[in-house]
Amino acid sequence: MAQQKIKKNFLPWIQCHKCLASLLNKDIDFHSKDCPPNLQKIAYNFVKDEVLYGTLDVKNNEDIKNLSSSEKDNLVFLSQSVIQLCSLSISEWAIVQLLDNTVPPVAKIVWPTIEKSLTSVMFTKNGLDLSFTEINKTVLVSKIPSEIFLANYITLVILNGPKSLEITSELYNRISKSYMNRILTVGNKISMMFYGKNLKFEVKSIETRESKSNLSNNFSKLTVQDKYEFYMTSESTKWRLFRDEDHYKIEVKDENLMSRIAGVDEEMNEICDIMKAAFRKTKISQLAQCRAILLYGNSGTGKTTIATNIAKQSMYNIVSISAPDLYSKYSGSVEEAIKELFQDAIDHSPSIVILDEIDILCPLRNSRMTDTEKRIISTLLLMFDKLNQQDNIEVFIIATTNKPDNIDPAFRRCGRLDREIEIPTPNPTSRKAILLKLLENVPNNLNHNELQEISTNTHGFVGADLVSLCSQAGLHAFKRCREQITFEDFNFSLKRVKPSAMREVQIEVPNVKWSDIGGQENLKLILKQAVEWPLKYSESFLRLGITPPRGVLMFGPPGCSKTMIAKALATESCLNFLSIKGPELFSKWVGESEKAVRDVFRKARQVSPSIIFFDEIDALGGERSSGSSTSVQERVLAQLLTELDGISPLGDVTILAATNRPDRIDKALLRPGRLDRIVYVPLPDRETRREIFRIKLSKMPVLNVTINDLVNKTESYSGAEVNAVCHEAAMMALEENIEIQYVENKHFEKALKLITPRTPQSLIKLYEDYVQIKI
Repeated sequence: MAQQKIKKNFLPWIQCHKCLASLLNKDIDFHSKDCPPNLQKIAYNFVKDEVLYGTLDVKNNEDIKNLSSSEKDNLVFLSQSVIQLCSLSISEWAIVQLLDNTVPPVAKIVWPTIEKSLTSVMFTKNGLDLSFTEINKTVLVSKIPSEIFLANYITLVILNGPKSLEITSELYNRISKSYMNRILTVGNKISMMFYGKNLKFEVKSIETRESKSNLSNNFSKLTVQDKYEFYMTSESTKWRLFRDEDHYKIEVKDENLMSRIAGVDEEMNEICDIMKAAFRKTKISQLAQCRAILLYGNSGTGKTTIATNIAKQSMYNIVSISAPDLYSKYSGSVEEAIKELFQDAIDHSPSIVILDEIDILCPLRNSRMTDTEKRIISTLLLMFDKLNQQDNIEVFIIATTNKPDNIDPAFRRCGRLDREIEIPTPNPTSRKAILLKLLENVPNNLNHNELQEISTNTHGFVGADLVSLCSQAGLHAFKRCREQITFEDFNFSLKRVKPSAMREVQIEVPNVKWSDIGGQENLKLILKQAVEWPLKYSESFLRLGITPPRGVLMFGPPGCSKTMIAKALATESCLNFLSIKGPELFSKWVGESEKAVRDVFRKARQVSPSIIFFDEIDALGGERSSGSSTSVQERVLAQLLTELDGISPLGDVTILAATNRPDRIDKALLRPGRLDRIVYVPLPDRETRREIFRIKLSKMPVLNVTINDLVNKTESYSGAEVNAVCHEAAMMALEENIEIQYVENKHFEKALKLITPRTPQSLIKLYEDYVQIKI
């Protein structure tokens, strides 16, 4: 092997002309058998391609003067000759990593030393404990990449924190100041003295908003096997701390769920476009600039998740403001806290401020409001105006609420909350997209048709409801010891999970089916046309240019199955069903009755397609200016008329009403566009009574009973009275013998004598006259 001594001050070093490696004189014999050096198994130290392959050792702290312990821990000590051979400079950053790459590399500041051998790579005791723990291992020392990106977010997990440790703003500030202008990579460990305790942290993630397209080109000399990305911290770097690994894993799980947003692509794209225009400095974007938006919609639609997700994807500084945090952490100085949070957003701009549940922070101002609440509103108004008055401030505000009408109107104008974007209750297509996302990594055997059926049957479900639905299905599959979720599991969970918007008004509808109701085929058809056809054959309605009936009024004598038919419709249609009794909407407080009507229709729209059933609607929609009406009743009726055919469209909401006195209903309710279809439900005819007896007697053991005889003897009986005859016959049989096995004809004869028709002819004539007038 040809050898050559290099410059005079490098007398201990020899350079191999063949592989260009620089090695010590004492290692010449080793190198003669290993040229070029085997980088997988190194038996001696050398410098090759400006990378030192040296030995890890501990530096004696006593000869390091005028430096703090944290500054000493951030140094790597090298001989002067190695510094020159590696083209390094004193106080320059270098990368140090183990040859076997078992732990992440570290970035340290180069410092000269004459201690130990020329190829020793030395750390302080604490620096070694944080980086590699063991000495006498082969390490590589190389130059830092020429392009280092700024770290915007660094996530740390505390490794040795006591249980009593509180993660406060003081701890964040100490870390930010102690580790400013440091270079870190994921997996590095750092330490800091905090109230007498040497806290140790591990870097779990580092995020930047700068482009990393050319980053890989700078790492060709950095590692042997793996490539790591290094980032420089600065004053604007935001730190996130977690008490332990378990808390961090929960956060990662939540972020993974958050990234699985589906069904709101259009809304998210619109928000991103508005935000890009706000941060872009062009003449056109300044004209269309919008500094703040309001996201509103039902609870559980994903407003906060969308805001947080978009903010994190932007990689800008994020400042979150919510009422619970403000009142719990800054009680007594909430206004100052708001100013500090906004100032933090300005100081670390570009920033995104998330105002969660803004209706709590900025409610409608009234005389009952406290001075603190008034000062908070004034402070927020001042902050909004400050952001808009200065063009050089790069701060964007995303506010969320599920009660937009409760926000003070001063905020809902141009220059403050410039745009309002509704996050809607998902439709069947969006629900299917959400289910696909939720089940993406979950074992299941659902096919396309089954998934489509689930998404169709989950009327009014928001994203949070669908998460609950999948959770319930998964639990059911677990109880059955199944390896995957099946369609049967979802059918089970659908019976138990209801739309969150319906929990206040959800009723338990008896399991009544069309087959349980005898006759009334015409009425059944009309109800199917009004409710089922628009859902099943929506394209046909569009093709003919018509809208389906909005409302159906059933009138007729008491006991003719009007309410029972409504129950059957609720069961058969599988739609959200809101049952309203007229009198229950009235309140003694002024305005509360009208508000109750508005709330009913608001809920119905939220969970559409849905049915609102008004039982005894004559109590609610009585004729105006009549002796029986009251001022409250008139106001309620006016509100009802407005909801039925007002500015706010009904959408997929069908009105079903029942009454015994149609003549007492205000005519305005009965015009087309409101209660379109008016159906007379008469006393059951022979065929209907026969069907009712057939249904009842199929569930009752009878002997010597002829249905035709019963039909002949029940002329002018209502359906309820026919049902009462059967019930009374059974009771008389039990009176005769509690152990009796059959209900006989004699029992029915006695029941018919006790149960007689109770519908007066005058009422029948009223209905017939009403039908003639309508015709």
